[in-house]
Amino acid sequence: MSSRPLRIVHVVPTLDVGGLENGLVNVVAALPEFAHAVVSIGPLGAFAQRLPRTVEQVTLGKAAGEPMRLAMFRLLRVLRRLEPDLVHSRNWGAIEAVPAARLAGVRAIVHSEHGRELADPEGLNARRNRFRRLLAPLIDRIVTVSDDLKAWLEETVKLPGAKLLVIPNGVDTERFSPARRLEGRQALQVSDETTVVGTVGRLNGIKDYPTLLTAFADVARRAEHVRLVFVGDGPQRAALEAAAAALGMKERVSFLGERTDVPALIAGLDVFVLPSIAEGMSNTLLEAMAAGRPVVATGVGGNPELVEDGVTGTLVPARHPAALTKAIDGYLWDAGLRTAHGEAARARAVMEFGLASMASRYRNLYRALAARTEAV
Repeated sequence: MSSRPLRIVHVVPTLDVGGLENGLVNVVAALPEFAHAVVSIGPLGAFAQRLPRTVEQVTLGKAAGEPMRLAMFRLLRVLRRLEPDLVHSRNWGAIEAVPAARLAGVRAIVHSEHGRELADPEGLNARRNRFRRLLAPLIDRIVTVSDDLKAWLEETVKLPGAKLLVIPNGVDTERFSPARRLEGRQALQVSDETTVVGTVGRLNGIKDYPTLLTAFADVARRAEHVRLVFVGDGPQRAALEAAAAALGMKERVSFLGERTDVPALIAGLDVFVLPSIAEGMSNTLLEAMAAGRPVVATGVGGNPELVEDGVTGTLVPARHPAALTKAIDGYLWDAGLRTAHGEAARARAVMEFGLASMASRYRNLYRALAARTEAV
């Protein structure tokens, strides 16, 4: 193989705040031996600031509703200029990178699926799935972040199982740690007597935060010492703030917006809740586990692969406020249970979902594909 660094171009729908983007940042930072560039199909977002300065960033500026083929030809020109050894595209929003990479003469292509969208939470869109099957022969390896997504691609989309590979997300267990709890409580401005239920994520429909508000309101009417915290921003923020007020919870619910101290804030929570209707493999769920927080999550997507029900947290049905209320109640009145599940969650994150393990698997994949193409 050549002595120069392997050149990898990562193509993503956006660099806004999100789990996919967080995973990209983690992979790039963990593999400094490669020469990385990142192309965003849409505008660059907040996560662009988290990439190393050595990483070239390009935006195609694709507008909503713009035909895929126009962005594909702009991407083709970018790839011909960058001359990568390997292109790694992520999710449906960047799938045009697959034909663009082949037209540009790129010899190794990876595409990965990190989760499904609100418009198609079960991945049943026939047109998209036909297109995925059409592109499969152009892709060398298709990565999913969970067994659930792999099963969907194999059983529903009908992609060849031999091309599929599961690489779970990883979490930085030093950055996300129970050691930051005091810092987090101070950042949240709460006393030891206050029990804080919280969540971190983009405020959009896929997370189903209205169900969390409904469940919390039921809990809070019976417990004066509990409050709810949302960390993150998004298109549903105004509607959620209005819903909290309508439930009489305006003074008990805080919307903190985007924050740079998320590791401390998560450690400062008493219970972490993820009420999504669909998930790939949630980075924030992993971060809460690494911070030693007991978690309540819906049993969708990759969540059951992370949460051991009754051991590291509690799984509930999606869109079920009563079940969510019961699960939160179970932790609210039992500090011993919170501690036991939090410690077990931390141990599971450290043992099974460390950042180094994820990085090693991507390193091996990239090198194997590059070596194979050089041998041709």
